[in-house]
Amino acid sequence: MQFYNYLQYYFFLANNWDFRIATHILGREIKGEKKYRIRTTGADELTKLEEKGIDISHANIYMPASYDLLEDVFSNLPVSTYRHFIDIGCGRGRALCVAAAFGTMKVTGVEFSKTLCDEAKLNLLKTQQQIPDLLFKVINNDAFYYEIPDDADCIFMFNPFDEIIMSGVLQNIEVSLEDHPREMTIIYLNPMHKHLFLEQNYKEVYHYIKLTYMEAVVLTKSPGQGQDL
Repeated sequence: MQFYNYLQYYFFLANNWDFRIATHILGREIKGEKKYRIRTTGADELTKLEEKGIDISHANIYMPASYDLLEDVFSNLPVSTYRHFIDIGCGRGRALCVAAAFGTMKVTGVEFSKTLCDEAKLNLLKTQQQIPDLLFKVINNDAFYYEIPDDADCIFMFNPFDEIIMSGVLQNIEVSLEDHPREMTIIYLNPMHKHLFLEQNYKEVYHYIKLTYMEAVVLTKSPGQGQDL
């Protein structure tokens, strides 16, 4: 079954990008799934949600961030110091599991596909078996309506939705920061709407790009940053 998933994912990547990228990513998929002992490989066009009458017009196709991109980014950040790491559009929970392996002990995933939420929970349970102190939660909710917790200090996103939803998510982040001032880190892969954060005075502190399509930025904002003195 897993071999079939790998093969299907390989052709999905090759069809959407090219065979060179597909070959690169698939090799990391096999190694990463074995290393972290989880099952997160695969793409989902969310058609089952559409069949149930759920509006997916603002959502992007689900696919996980490549393991090497996650590891490269997390290796350059103080992940173990984050109090609460949140993945908005968490899919099957890969980024949450890898963040836990890098030392963050409280993670939350937000995902509007219940099927993907259930799979994320199973993967996080496997990670928790390896890291007993891990606290995790997976919430089946539309990102637009998700209220950012007071203790959240790192938010991860892999281009999960369009600019309309991203604007709403950013507004929710800003409301949380206004109510409870603190430093916030945004890890944004395939950052199609990065300009929204820059317009809100976030500072880009890290940028990484590999094989043209594998791109990540890290943005931060501290209390009072960008405000007039």
